[in-house]
Amino acid sequence: MIELMIKALGKKIEEKEIVMEAVKENGRALEHASKELQNDHEIVMEAVKEDGDALRHASKELQNDREIVMEAVKQDGYALWWASKELQNDREIVMEAVKQNGIALLHASKELQNDREIVMEAVKEYGDALGWASKELQNDHEIVMEAVKHDGHALEHAFKELQNDREIVMEAVKQDGRALRYASKEFQNDREIVIHKKNSNKKCKIIN
Repeated sequence: MIELMIKALGKKIEEKEIVMEAVKENGRALEHASKELQNDHEIVMEAVKEDGDALRHASKELQNDREIVMEAVKQDGYALWWASKELQNDREIVMEAVKQNGIALLHASKELQNDREIVMEAVKEYGDALGWASKELQNDHEIVMEAVKHDGHALEHAFKELQNDREIVMEAVKQDGRALRYASKEFQNDREIVIHKKNSNKKCKIIN
């Protein structure tokens, strides 16, 4: 309600008390606060606690504030997008982000996209996050196996050698029969794997 009132006013709000109540109700109301209050640590903290994505409306200074960014990614891992480059390279923050939302790996630094533990957590949460892992980790048997267990389509991002790995391909098509398209030609003609694909497709139809 308060957020709607702020929008209706059609101007940036400078009253701290009003903005504080608004962001407690809806963090994205921070968008309508004055520049000064978008740089207010207390207000921005309340906003990201309610909705991590409110970080997009924080000042550049507070997008580089470790405490605020940590709170934001705990609430919404994808809020890592709005963090400063420095904090996108902060291992603890990125770990929290990918645990909450594996897609956050997209906005991690190149260095942390090559961090085995972080990538493992990301693919556990969202298998297709394998697509943002380093080339080295897209060729890591254990990580690729974990990814395809959660999303068979993650096989698309695996190295050719692992698209030709029987154990991985089998797991991928168990999870989603359509993943067979990413397997090597050899396995696309493998009777046992094709049977698993058919069984997986039947399960999908039953669920749908």
